[in-house]
Amino acid sequence: MADTFRTLEDSASATRTVDGSRFLAEATPVERREEAEAHLEAVRAREHKASHHCMAYRIGVEGDDFRYDDDGEPSGTAGRPLLRQIDARDLTNTLVVVTRYFGGTELGTGGLARAYGDAASAALDRAALVERVVRTPVRLQFDYDDTAPARRVLRQFDAVILESEYTAVTEWTVGVRASEVEAFTEAFTTALSARGEILRVGPPE
Repeated sequence: MADTFRTLEDSASATRTVDGSRFLAEATPVERREEAEAHLEAVRAREHKASHHCMAYRIGVEGDDFRYDDDGEPSGTAGRPLLRQIDARDLTNTLVVVTRYFGGTELGTGGLARAYGDAASAALDRAALVERVVRTPVRLQFDYDDTAPARRVLRQFDAVILESEYTAVTEWTVGVRASEVEAFTEAFTTALSARGEILRVGPPE
């Protein structure tokens, strides 16, 4: 599994006009298919007088969940060009919706594909991009006296404390890069001379 992925930091929009037709493009970060579908429905409701609402998204750390839709435009002229713009930037967890207000002039399949792709490209170019780290939660338990070596292991592996609990012993849930979990747990055990305990290793987040 990859340790990082590229996505949008926030939403962005752009408008293109081609032979009287207006193309309103919105690029939005999403984390789940349901979120993408809900945003599409919100655009449909807001721009209810439009002719078409075409969309594409790619979701997941590996980008293996994707969909595109021409929404009544000729096959391959809308949704696929939107997805190509997402893929050209190596993005995931990204939704692009392009709404068309028909201007009375037929653009042809090539013209439509260019118009939809250009609108999507303009919106994506306006969006701030960010690289996210995929981390696996690891629950640790150790004595207070072992805090210093535990922190050294965290720094060594760029791990972050997600939750902490201090009672008779210290318990931390830390986020570790997905590819480094095994090395991290071994280093933690060694650094604390086996006095610490790995309570739980969760799925990557």
